[in-house]
This record gives sequence, structure tokens and C-alpha cells, in this order.
Amino acid sequence: MKGSGTKIKKERKERYAFQTRSQVDILDDGYRWRKYGQKAVKNNKFPRSYYKCTQQGCNVKKQVQRLSKDEGVVVTTYEGMHNHHIEKSTDNFEHILSQIQIYNTQF
Repeated sequence: MKGSGTKIKKERKERYAFQTRSQVDILDDGYRWRKYGQKAVKNNKFPRSYYKCTQQGCNVKKQVQRLSKDEGVVVTTYEGMHNHHIEKSTDNFEHILSQIQIYNTQF
């Protein structure tokens, strides 16, 4: 509608952020991901990487970035919920779970 002034606001999916102490940026969470972007972030010397789940019909995305104030911490933010099972089991998943801090972020 031209000139109505009404804007349709897209509903955002819930986001969940995990902080994990790790030497590697990409943690094996059992799902398969395709990297679709990376960008520099203001006030952080580490870039942010963007991933999409590779399962057909699954619209989950994740962002991965290191903290500038603590280089040993990786922040992984998931947007959405998977509509399928984990594709593979991970031997170190219990180890990862013991190290994470979970934040439910509403943007």
C-alpha cells in the first residue's frame, strides 16, 4: 500500500548465545554448517563468521566470534531451532557442555 505508512515488521527468531573456552573457533555440535559470510566487527580484532545449517528445509543460522577481551573464549550464537536430529554423535560434546555459559538473547 503506497503511502499508508504501515510497515510490516519481520518476526525475529529466538537467539541463544554460548560462551566456550576453546582454542578452536568452530566447535563440533553435531550439525553440519555452511559458511556464508564473515565481517569485521567494530571494537573487536576478531571477525564474526556466519553459518547456515546444511539440512534441507532447516533455517537455523549461527554466528561465531572470539571475544576481544579474552581471546580464549568463543561466542557462538544460534538463531532458530533445528527441525531434524543431530547428524552425528560427538565424542567431545559432553566436554563442550561442561564449559559453556548459556545466554538467551532477545534482540
